[in-house]
Amino acid sequence: MINSAKQANFSVDEYRPIKVICIGAGFSGIVAGIRFRQRIPHLNLTIYEKENGVGGTWHVNKYLGLACDIPSHAYQLSFEPNTQWSSFYAPGAEIKAYLEGVVEKYKLMPYMRLEHEMTAALWNADTAKWEVTIRRGEDGREFTDTADVLFLGIGSLNRWRWPDIDGLRSFGGALVHSAGWNVPDDVLESWKDKNVAVIGNGSTGIQLVTALQPRVKALTNFIRRKTWISTSFSVDKLQQLAGRELGSSDYSFTSEFKKKLADPDFYQSFRREVETSTHLFTAISFKDSPMQVASKVMLQQEMTRKLSRKPELTMKLLPEFAVGCRRLTPGPGYLEALCKDNVTLETTHIARVTATGVVLVDGRQVPLDVLICATGYDTSFLYPFPIIGREGMKLTDRWASHAEAYLSMAVDGFPNLWFGFGPNSALNSGSNVLSIEKQVDYAVAAVAKMQRERLRTIEVKPEALREFNEYAQEYFKKTVYFDNCSNWYRSPVDGVITGIWPGSCLHLSRVLTHPRWEDFTYERLNEDQTTNRFFWLGDGLTYAEKTLTGDRAWYLHNVDIPPVPE
Repeated sequence: MINSAKQANFSVDEYRPIKVICIGAGFSGIVAGIRFRQRIPHLNLTIYEKENGVGGTWHVNKYLGLACDIPSHAYQLSFEPNTQWSSFYAPGAEIKAYLEGVVEKYKLMPYMRLEHEMTAALWNADTAKWEVTIRRGEDGREFTDTADVLFLGIGSLNRWRWPDIDGLRSFGGALVHSAGWNVPDDVLESWKDKNVAVIGNGSTGIQLVTALQPRVKALTNFIRRKTWISTSFSVDKLQQLAGRELGSSDYSFTSEFKKKLADPDFYQSFRREVETSTHLFTAISFKDSPMQVASKVMLQQEMTRKLSRKPELTMKLLPEFAVGCRRLTPGPGYLEALCKDNVTLETTHIARVTATGVVLVDGRQVPLDVLICATGYDTSFLYPFPIIGREGMKLTDRWASHAEAYLSMAVDGFPNLWFGFGPNSALNSGSNVLSIEKQVDYAVAAVAKMQRERLRTIEVKPEALREFNEYAQEYFKKTVYFDNCSNWYRSPVDGVITGIWPGSCLHLSRVLTHPRWEDFTYERLNEDQTTNRFFWLGDGLTYAEKTLTGDRAWYLHNVDIPPVPE
């Protein structure tokens, strides 16, 4: 029998146990592991990762020239600074090592299960738990784990996309996808006598072409689309702070400067200036804004200058669409590499691949020994495993025309499920790492609320999700993302913008700092057998008072002392 006036025999801060499953051990999963353990008492946490190591995309990707394209000191956790990055833009191996160090420092490995891949997730309304099917890599066996809360920290950079070209698998030479790079040094050395091709001119293709050019006999870069190639983000600010001559191509930090960065006060000032410089680019995304117009003129001039040795390439590379319609891609050394005698930029489409090379649509044949596909990832959010919510609803069906989520993190019909770097998460300025931290903070705060108030479920209201996305799509009308370009921001089905946050990095940070709990519906624990929303207030005591243990003057820690008016 339900008793609305029932009193509890637990203290107000005597929280119930709660179990969380996190999928993925990249940035999102690592931050989630740290913050859930820090802020949720009586926590049962498991982090499943399909790869054999941590770091997510930075563990998987190993291709030649791999590096971060925003400043190293902005591409790190806010609470875990690394003063000793080797370069303005950290090599991929350093970022991987950094994340491995974070995992070790915060002792996350006991909570991680490597080579364990999620193959399905099913919401059980009777138990109010997620039933997660996991496949073990060592033997391929599957088992089911259950949790009160499921956090998906898998992002969108984990499902390779091969080009749809006839005969691709018939190629008789070395066929490589950049995301599966496994080229030993001796093999790479042998390419000095080889004809090599790279398909693609996204960030990966640009880095590969630049790195491969001096190491191969002949290099062809096949591209289908023009793109803006920018200078490295914040490079002028970094060169100024590091005392380097403006325009220098040397991006390494000297040992002397790294010693200066080891000083906490100096480093704090340095990092703030670097981070501030990354928040200047949102205005580029507004149609016909002064910054958009100026950027287009500047990039046209700079690209034309760098291509002066092969001026015919300007017609092949310089776009007509607005700067930022496609992700703006820094390319230090790329345009210079294209101008080298052993490099060919090919814009004629590939008709088919043969055993010995490729045949273009105009009939020309290009003999090749090595074919590298830098063709990116499936960024559709249509995950290759079923996620089934209330009443058998599949997330892939819900997102058939386009992916959408409340503030990029939650979907109605899928209670107790949170996304790290879900739809509309990516940023046009600042660092995606800050976005991930704020999303994790939000999810952890929601779980803390569930635990504190003895809630069975938390689920976003359909109207809240709908109105957020109405706001987002209206915002995007004033941006360049609908210009005549091909980008991964838009759904290929109906053209809705699903990739980018509707605002700046700082805007996202402000929005996610204060959760709107009124945008959610809640169910109370069945076992409490009460309809009184204040049952969680307990017996009127805190646990420390009841047991005469612990800190009973905790309110004197970190006192918020107001400034005295002058």
